[in-house]
Amino acid sequence: MDVRPQLLDALSALRDRVASVRLPLPLPGAPRARQTRAELLAQLDDYLVPRLKSPEAPLLAVVGGSTGAGKSTLVNSLVGRQVSEAGVLRPTTRVPVLVCHPDDHHWFAGMRILPDLLRVWAPPDEDEPYPARGRGRGATGHAGRGRPGSATRELRIETVTGLPRGLALLDAPDVDSLVVENRTLAAELICAADVWVMVTTASRYADAVPWHMLRTAKQYKATLVTVLDRVPHQVLAEVSRQYGALLTRAGLGDVPRFTVPELPESAGGGGLLPASAVAPLGAWLAHHAEDPAARQYAVSRTALGALDSLRRRMPELASAVAAQYAAAVRLTTAVEDAYRREGKRVRARLDQGAVLAGDALTRWRGYPLDTTADELLDSLAESLAALLQCAVAAAEERIAEAWRREPAAGALPAPSADREAAERIGLAVRRWRRVLEELAEEEVAALDRQPPPDPDAVTALLAAALLGGRRARPAGEKLAERIGVQAAVRLRDRGGELVAEHLEEVLRTERDRRLAPLEALEVTPEPQAELIAALSVLQKER
Repeated sequence: MDVRPQLLDALSALRDRVASVRLPLPLPGAPRARQTRAELLAQLDDYLVPRLKSPEAPLLAVVGGSTGAGKSTLVNSLVGRQVSEAGVLRPTTRVPVLVCHPDDHHWFAGMRILPDLLRVWAPPDEDEPYPARGRGRGATGHAGRGRPGSATRELRIETVTGLPRGLALLDAPDVDSLVVENRTLAAELICAADVWVMVTTASRYADAVPWHMLRTAKQYKATLVTVLDRVPHQVLAEVSRQYGALLTRAGLGDVPRFTVPELPESAGGGGLLPASAVAPLGAWLAHHAEDPAARQYAVSRTALGALDSLRRRMPELASAVAAQYAAAVRLTTAVEDAYRREGKRVRARLDQGAVLAGDALTRWRGYPLDTTADELLDSLAESLAALLQCAVAAAEERIAEAWRREPAAGALPAPSADREAAERIGLAVRRWRRVLEELAEEEVAALDRQPPPDPDAVTALLAAALLGGRRARPAGEKLAERIGVQAAVRLRDRGGELVAEHLEEVLRTERDRRLAPLEALEVTPEPQAELIAALSVLQKER
């Protein structure tokens, strides 16, 4: 456990890279990747970094298992006092309890491990029964990992003189608790352990939950102990043999195994098991806490196993990050392609004179005898707004079709015609019309003609020439007659630029609104490379 500062720096950098990972899109592998991220952070924050920084800290054995396995009774019996509430009500262990020798209290009162849990503890009164004991508050932990409920979760610390120095026991919630927060906390606590003490019962030793935890411990190469609890005397030898065979078949035959017979005290209610029932497990734990060689082996095995597991889990997480970014790119591309195609179609329709249709065409044919310049401009603006609204609606339909094929789109609002889109487009068209009117007024004011042309008429003819395509060719000729050929060409060039800018602005605005929820998720490619780079640096330092 002679650790160089460079390795700790590499681990801290890797931890920061893991914390920066975001997996917001509901891809098929995302739930597993989020769990991997949470487990990595728990193991780095609660075990690897603090253990390598303080190799002399007490050995922490976390007692975990499924509902009703008797974990609390086992912990109480090991320390010879009721420190963790036991009973038939499930779940019993709502607040995890850490028990240590008074001389080791300072190792756990601070934020060295499990920094997200609020410390609470009872005054050292050996004579007063547990339920009546008062509770004092300790320091609060930071919420750097953003775990669910981290602002209110607690860790109760008890000190017992009968426990060997250098050993701490932690009674964790049920790993299969019906309460999601309890299951999550149980997994985090186990990740903080030097020794995993997995407790199961004679009736449930073949269940999936305890075997999942056993296989996880094997995968991490953690120092592991199993306890087969509540075994009836009549079948003790047979059940123990069958359980041992299952462990051997799973490649866990060398794992220390302890059997606790079924006793009246096992049923809960606060009783302690006879000292003889837990003496072998207590002796094993005490030996590994007090014997330097045994302690070194237990701690090093778990620490090195956790470090080795990073070589597998980090690329898995990086792959999940890459999948998130690839999905985000596909979603973004679908939006950009849809609006790009509609932009081309709108420009093509403008060239064909699509705006000069319906009421706008009628107004144009009646101008100037039966239609005023303002009426012509109004009808042209309404027709242009309708063309743009149709383009946006068509783009949204294309996006909806493309996103239906993407599971990642489930995290985003469903593409649909925005009720406010028509209002935004209408406002943009009115703004364009004002700018066009100002442009015409400036051009008319610069002319040396008496009497000067009517600016409204010039604006109406300019708008018709810009938006009417071939149908409005006479508009350009009439404009040249009123203000001169050079002024007309200059005005049409500048007006054409305004039309192009206006179309681009409208479509870009709607496109950006569609992309805004996706961009807010901040799915970027950098975390993948940063994870791999941080792992590479860590491996080099090892």
